[in-house]
Amino acid sequence: MIRVSVLGALGRMGREVIKAVEGDNELELSCLIDPWASGIEQSKRECMPAELVESVTSAVPESMDVIVDFTNAAAAVENILWALDNGVHAVVGTSGIKGEELSLFEAKSGESGANVIIAPNFAIGAVLMMKFARTAARVFNECEIIEFHHRGKKDAPSGTAIETAKQVEGVIAEKKPPASEQRIVEGTRGGNIGSVQIHSVRLDGYAAHQEVVFGGPGQTLSIRHDTIDRTCYMPGVLIAVKAVAERAGVTVGLEPLLGID
Repeated sequence: MIRVSVLGALGRMGREVIKAVEGDNELELSCLIDPWASGIEQSKRECMPAELVESVTSAVPESMDVIVDFTNAAAAVENILWALDNGVHAVVGTSGIKGEELSLFEAKSGESGANVIIAPNFAIGAVLMMKFARTAARVFNECEIIEFHHRGKKDAPSGTAIETAKQVEGVIAEKKPPASEQRIVEGTRGGNIGSVQIHSVRLDGYAAHQEVVFGGPGQTLSIRHDTIDRTCYMPGVLIAVKAVAERAGVTVGLEPLLGID
């Protein structure tokens, strides 16, 4: 039995992770962690499926094997470092973690023997979208990404858009995006990672959606992934929770776990 603690347990993603863990007979909830825990009445705490605390520093590391973190970048870095320092594996779906922080995790993992899996997107369909985009980038040399999220999403572009752009940029032929020097409204061309232009939409009514558009003479190719419900992330989260103990160091993305190159 793998003992799982959920960070950001009172958030929307955290609640989905709790349900997914409870529904898997190979997993057991050991602790729920959320900074908003202080506002929860004792009577409601007693109805929780596991002990609820405000931070990892209030948790008992010996009671858990894996933490699942869906918080924010600043909190996630501290949570991962705590986990590694205490020999606890970490599965992370929080975006915004920087390259130098990944290097720090790698070094600490080597010291403690605890591992980390960080995925820009746990939806298996989104992983396939990125794979198909890498394939298309071998043929097309023009690409733009449009990503759509709800108004409450704090970061732009999304971690998935950034990762997709990096993967496409690593394959696509060198071709700078058009200058569009006559910009009547500044910023309408979005931002870019190399030759890949990214546009972020934030509106009520959206969950998480991304379209990767390739252009060529006389044709376009669109590869799109739509998230209808947060349950789409849970199969990927559970795969990572069960695999992290065997994935030495830091693994970025679900591709190695799914056998997708």
